[in-house]
Amino acid sequence: MSSFFTIPSSQKKRKRPDTQSEAPKKRPTSSKPAKESKPARKPRKERDDSISGSEDEDSLPGAPQDDYAESIKSASSDDEGETAAERRLRLAERYLENIRTEVDDEHGFDAEEIDRDLITERLKEDAAESKGKLYRQLAEELEFGEAKKCVWRWNSDVVTGVALNMPWAYTVSKDLGLTKWRLQELPRNQWLPRNGKKKSKKPKPPPKRKPERVAFVKGDRKKSKDNSYQGHVDNILCVSASQDGKFVVTGGKDRRIIVWDAETLKCLRVFTQHRDAVTGLAFRRGTNQLYSSSKDRTIKIWSLDELAYIETLFGHQDEVVDVAALAQERCISVGARDRTARLWKVVEETQLVFRGGGSSEKKSKPFSSKHTKTQEGSIDRVAMIDEEMFVTGSDNGGLSLWVIHKKKPVFTLPLAHGVAEQMNPEEYSAEAIPDPSIVPAPSPRWITALATIPYSDVVLSGSWDGCVRAWRVSPDKKKIEPMGVVGEGGIIPETNGQVNGERREQGEQEGAIKGVVNDISVFERGDRGKDGVCVVVALGKEHRFGRWNEVKGKNGGVVFEIPRVQKANGVAAAVDEEE
Repeated sequence: MSSFFTIPSSQKKRKRPDTQSEAPKKRPTSSKPAKESKPARKPRKERDDSISGSEDEDSLPGAPQDDYAESIKSASSDDEGETAAERRLRLAERYLENIRTEVDDEHGFDAEEIDRDLITERLKEDAAESKGKLYRQLAEELEFGEAKKCVWRWNSDVVTGVALNMPWAYTVSKDLGLTKWRLQELPRNQWLPRNGKKKSKKPKPPPKRKPERVAFVKGDRKKSKDNSYQGHVDNILCVSASQDGKFVVTGGKDRRIIVWDAETLKCLRVFTQHRDAVTGLAFRRGTNQLYSSSKDRTIKIWSLDELAYIETLFGHQDEVVDVAALAQERCISVGARDRTARLWKVVEETQLVFRGGGSSEKKSKPFSSKHTKTQEGSIDRVAMIDEEMFVTGSDNGGLSLWVIHKKKPVFTLPLAHGVAEQMNPEEYSAEAIPDPSIVPAPSPRWITALATIPYSDVVLSGSWDGCVRAWRVSPDKKKIEPMGVVGEGGIIPETNGQVNGERREQGEQEGAIKGVVNDISVFERGDRGKDGVCVVVALGKEHRFGRWNEVKGKNGGVVFEIPRVQKANGVAAAVDEEE
């Protein structure tokens, strides 16, 4: 049988090498034409040659001959053969040259040693700012007592918040109004002669100090059931402005966060994700990332570039009443009666808890025995000094300094704004001859507003005692020291003769401002504040959250222009704003 099934297995195995030997013979035959097709690579060589020779633009057909192409050619020819180290050296020399010109323009002298010291100081400041650490000692250079004051009022209810983005200021009030103001320039920059005209011999008119109203929008309480209404329907409690001047954001008791166009005050977006009143807003420095705090015990993060919601942060055990942020992607919030401040690290998705609630008994020995029993019941305000240090204000009048490496405050200053007026025995008791011993000790004034100049040692606080107080962080960063009252004649009234443990004379009973300080916003004029500091205060007859106490005052705002002591050739000289 010659059938396939009758062939021995040995013969079957012999035929396999034949098939395998035929397969490799076919492969080289198919690959030989690919190897022999070398002329097809000649155009690639020509293309590589053309690319390598593209530095000569005349060799390319249709190469552009305009000025832009020539500039690119010259720049590429200059950088040709430059190593990375040489490029870093060239950029560093250019950076130093820019700083040298700025220092020369600012100080006006060319002394080599002093110039070198100023440049070194500027380099240290830039390095510290990039690391987010305190690097400017401004408190000694600011004349807080010589600040010029301007009180302005308009037909509004209690002003609850203020935000600055020079030269614009934005205020919100309980009558659902958002107002845009233009702040005046310094007196020496007003009434400047126009180009091409001679200087007038007539005396200049008095400088303008009152802000000019630019735009105004108002909500409607009757639209509370209209979800499509683009506006507030209840009290506005907070406001914040972006650093690039594009957005203004407001939050209110109606649980709404509204994003406005900063130029026209046109509503861009309404967020309703919060479940209770929005109490605080803070922009991350240099970005349009927004943090919002609410009485629903949460912090929410928003991106205004996309007008979108990002994330919610949980952890507080009571309503969150304030939030603060700087350049890094983190924020600090305070939780009212849970007596904690929390640092939220957004990228790491972690949080650090700082616990308050201690008494000021040890540090209040110079005070009366009645004032030693004040306990911290609520942390109401927070402000960041740098990325590792912040301050908080409490309902017992205490001002606390914190660092992120310790869970307890480094220093606590008690009764920063004194105590309220003590009641008369006749007011407290219905007896004909009441016993004075039954009258309770006067309650301390709690901190209602808190602000700092970022990356400096200046801290500003407010209450309803008739003034804004200035403080500084000590050089060793372990204390808070008083720097006085902001403004002329700003003496605390009605404190039973005591202000932070110091007696005041009976004749010094006139305050600089009248009302409750609900918010403070600060802006530096000029490069790094060389022209002074502008402080805008929001005033009201009552607290922004409620009517616990009504103060005799006005609803409106106050502008303080704090001059800076300028040093010329090492000698301090105060700048006169009226010249």
